[in-house]
Amino acid sequence: MYRTHTCGQLRMENVNESVCLSGWVQKVRKLGAMTFVDLRDRYGITQLVVEESAPEEIKANVAKLGREFVIQVKGTVIERASKNNKIPTGDIEITVKELTVLSESEIPPFTIEDQTDGGDEIRMKYRYLDLRRACVRKNIELRHTMAQLVRNYLSAQNFIEVETPVLVKSTPEGARDFVVPSRMNQGQFYALPQSPQTFKQLLMVSGFDRYFQIVKCFRDEDLRADRQPEFTQIDCEMSFVEQEDVLEVFEGLISHLFKEVRGVDIPKLEKMTWMDAMEQYGCDKPDLRFGMKIVDLTAVAKGKDFAVFNDAEYIGAICAPKCAGYTRKQLDELTEFVKRSQIGAKGLVYVKYNEDGTFKSSVDKFYTESDLKVWAETCKAEPGDLILILVGPKFKTLPQLCELRLEMGNRLGLRDKDVFKPLWVVDFPLLEWDKETQRFYAMHHPFTSPKPEDIPLMDTDPGKVRANAYDMVINGVEVGGGSIRIHDSALQSKMFDCLGFTHEAAQAQFGFLMGAFKFGAPPHGGIAFGFDRLASMFAGLDSIRDVIAFPKNNSGRDVMIDSPSEISPEQFKELGIQLKTN
Repeated sequence: MYRTHTCGQLRMENVNESVCLSGWVQKVRKLGAMTFVDLRDRYGITQLVVEESAPEEIKANVAKLGREFVIQVKGTVIERASKNNKIPTGDIEITVKELTVLSESEIPPFTIEDQTDGGDEIRMKYRYLDLRRACVRKNIELRHTMAQLVRNYLSAQNFIEVETPVLVKSTPEGARDFVVPSRMNQGQFYALPQSPQTFKQLLMVSGFDRYFQIVKCFRDEDLRADRQPEFTQIDCEMSFVEQEDVLEVFEGLISHLFKEVRGVDIPKLEKMTWMDAMEQYGCDKPDLRFGMKIVDLTAVAKGKDFAVFNDAEYIGAICAPKCAGYTRKQLDELTEFVKRSQIGAKGLVYVKYNEDGTFKSSVDKFYTESDLKVWAETCKAEPGDLILILVGPKFKTLPQLCELRLEMGNRLGLRDKDVFKPLWVVDFPLLEWDKETQRFYAMHHPFTSPKPEDIPLMDTDPGKVRANAYDMVINGVEVGGGSIRIHDSALQSKMFDCLGFTHEAAQAQFGFLMGAFKFGAPPHGGIAFGFDRLASMFAGLDSIRDVIAFPKNNSGRDVMIDSPSEISPEQFKELGIQLKTN
């Protein structure tokens, strides 16, 4: 046995006990004739003391110790003279009687402490060392706790965990697939699943009724802080349900997680339609931690000599509370912010509603104080507030106003990470038109059911059809999304027609699913949560990388194992693939 206790276990009640500990050397401190060693493992830190009277062999071994050496010690628990109230084991220490070096270590490239001197790249290269840091390990432990809570909750709700294949068929919809060549079927390729969508629907056809899986998914897309080429979903499906049934079960799951992990009681979630979310917040994942809703000024701002407004399709505004005192420099900063290429606004109009009730605006020469007062009343502005206005095509300007609103929320400290405002966004458009390819694409995926009352519009005005779909949004982040599925072959065929699939193409890609529907498919629906996003939110982090044990960087590379990498000519030959060289 290498240890009788862990390094986070011993307390005052263990004084005078003989114990054996193993772990990594965190720090060595020589104070005169005595040496103190901080010994660390996953569970905590315990101080060891080698006294002046210790055998020479022990002193010699201690003298050789460096950071991250792996050692085993045997000794007696004693009360610590100088207690450390910052660690749970700070009342005791171990008088060392035996010390064995189990493994030596080179000097690590960065300090294994919460406040490390290592940058992102070096820590990712030596991720196995980074994971020794308590703050990183706690994120992984939190993820484990959440996974167990999810499994237990869903199992109690009669869900069955079923594994679905990882080598699947490539589909043309959605993000780019990662493809895997088949040696046994040369010239043919598997794809890694973007989600287990078709398989979970087939499980419903199979009569499984309630399915879940904490599952790896793969998408070959550009990366951001909340994206990785491989990520994890809580994937779920239910039979004989309507939208409200699905929302009730998974609202319960999220409330359970908040209660158990964060100690937060979440009130019943409000529902907001997609159109309301877009018009009031400029996006389909609104952050409800603060107000500052978007206001439509189109009707009240047109009709004067200001051509920019008169020619605009849409004039939208937000009202920033108590910001009328913003300086010219601050207003210029906001103007430059909205003109960034990522946002794309051409400029910013402001109106200061001064504390004395007067108005000051960047368009004073076109509008009277009475005009500006009407704008203020429309925005429900108070003296001391600042009105910020953008113009342009409606559904181009609304996302710009969204970015401006979030920026003001950040500046005013209104986006507290310890405040949580979840909601359901419902009634999404079923289809979205792509100007480049001149065709409709599924907003969610091709198996999403339209709202029953909108089905006739699929023949006459497909763009107006609403989906029986729903997203859960928390603090401006989409953490989960799903829909009621199509379970009728004829309706599924009609959906493929709207998407521009020929009958042959639909059969080639999804014939197995449409064939299954002919053998009695129950009404069904489901949802998938981004597990990494949920875990990072619960941990109070900005990036999902910090809750993934071995993440990729922003270029999709694992710098620790140097992947992706080239393969040998022999492997290409075996796969029947010839690499094209420029």
